[in-house]
Amino acid sequence: MDFLHASFLGSFFASGRVRRRALVAGFATAALCASSTLFADFSRLSQLQDKGFSISAEARLLDADEVLASLNPERQLSPASVTKAYLAAATLERFGPQHRFTSQLVTAGNVDNGVLRGDLVFEGGGDPGLTTENLWRLVQRLHLAGVREVDGALVVSQWRFGPVECITTDRCNARTRVANAYSAPLSSAGVNFGSWCVNVAPAASAGEPARVGLCDSQASLINIDNQVVTRPANSGTEISAERITDERGDVMRLTGQISTNANAQDIYRGAGDAADKTAQVLMGMLEQAGIQVREPWRVSSTRPPSNARRLAAVDGQPLQELLLRIMNYSNNYMADVLALDLVDTPQAQLRQAGQAIESYAQNLPGHGPLTMYSGSGLTTENRTSAQGVNVMLEHMFQQSSLFPSFVASFQSPANGVMRFIRRGSPTFQNNVMLKTGTLNQPFAVRAAAGYFRTAQGRWGVFSVMVNGTSSTPYLSWPEVLDPLSLDLDAMILAN
Repeated sequence: MDFLHASFLGSFFASGRVRRRALVAGFATAALCASSTLFADFSRLSQLQDKGFSISAEARLLDADEVLASLNPERQLSPASVTKAYLAAATLERFGPQHRFTSQLVTAGNVDNGVLRGDLVFEGGGDPGLTTENLWRLVQRLHLAGVREVDGALVVSQWRFGPVECITTDRCNARTRVANAYSAPLSSAGVNFGSWCVNVAPAASAGEPARVGLCDSQASLINIDNQVVTRPANSGTEISAERITDERGDVMRLTGQISTNANAQDIYRGAGDAADKTAQVLMGMLEQAGIQVREPWRVSSTRPPSNARRLAAVDGQPLQELLLRIMNYSNNYMADVLALDLVDTPQAQLRQAGQAIESYAQNLPGHGPLTMYSGSGLTTENRTSAQGVNVMLEHMFQQSSLFPSFVASFQSPANGVMRFIRRGSPTFQNNVMLKTGTLNQPFAVRAAAGYFRTAQGRWGVFSVMVNGTSSTPYLSWPEVLDPLSLDLDAMILAN
């Protein structure tokens, strides 16, 4: 019986506890015999302490509240992206799995013979998964509503939150230049995860510049400084990209080479301002739909007037779908936007979002201290303990209506999208669901937490956080996952 299949069988739940025990397929008798030579503890993982790393770890069974192994379980350490498991739990309890965030076009004006007399306002709904597809549907619905001209401006309203103050070096530096997508600025009115996407394809002949263009628009919304050269077939493809912001606005600077027989590549880099980007994309779509806007676009942090009426609206994906992307791909932009949605007051900031997650955890009996400065875990200032994480995981296990959506957002090492977790024995790969967390600056963090099923079909939870210092050596994932997988193997086979 595989893990995901078992997790959705209602017969496994009675008062939030597993009553039925079934032997998990794939545990051979030879493996069970071999387990007698393995100690069911964290003895292998603990060896990292000899290299100067701090560890907080705990594994326990849920049907008997039995601790199988622990290492400083109450020590407060950085969980990195394991933070997102807290976020998933808090938002599922707050909104429910089928909640959708709504983005809309509103106006305080009137439509007269196809002319909107007033401003057209895009009111960002804080949708972490808002894409150009959603915006195009909005524009299409506006067109169906009979609007052909706007006798005013396009106003992008990010009154819920935005611009959001940066609290990490990456995001602060990204205001002027960035070479990644995860540092994108945050806004309740951001589209495409706050990033620009440029498609790079080879030219017909070697020596010519590569063909480039925006992934989501035929309009030239930003400048593309294309220095990518087409090379002969099988020459290899190496492309570097950086978004810089100067007097021209956002500029994508591309360098490198692409072979004539290479597939086109999509390259993502964070925009300088997420709301500005949304305004540019929307203006291009309005023009393409034949809707003329007389005045220049602008961004506002002011709530639309109380008499504003809806012209068009679009709902995003259900929360459970958003959590799959947030957890599986550890999408930091989506995570922080979703965390900001937990704040009820306008112009929310990341510390308020963190405090909302803290409030959720403080209501879990036995959790202990928790400090959250973001929902993504990008900052090492987030702090929790292995024991606290496990309290949260057990609480979600007991929520029969929420647990299927929650556990589905964790990854199986055998089938997970992150290749680095595909290691260890078949026991570890097929009987564990986990969320990982990684940070390298200002010190190394490797964290993992989730659920496991034992040989007898019992449910367990585990949480491991390994933190370095500025003087400890680089910590690779194999150095953590290899001993952890052996430790969990022993616990799974022994129970």
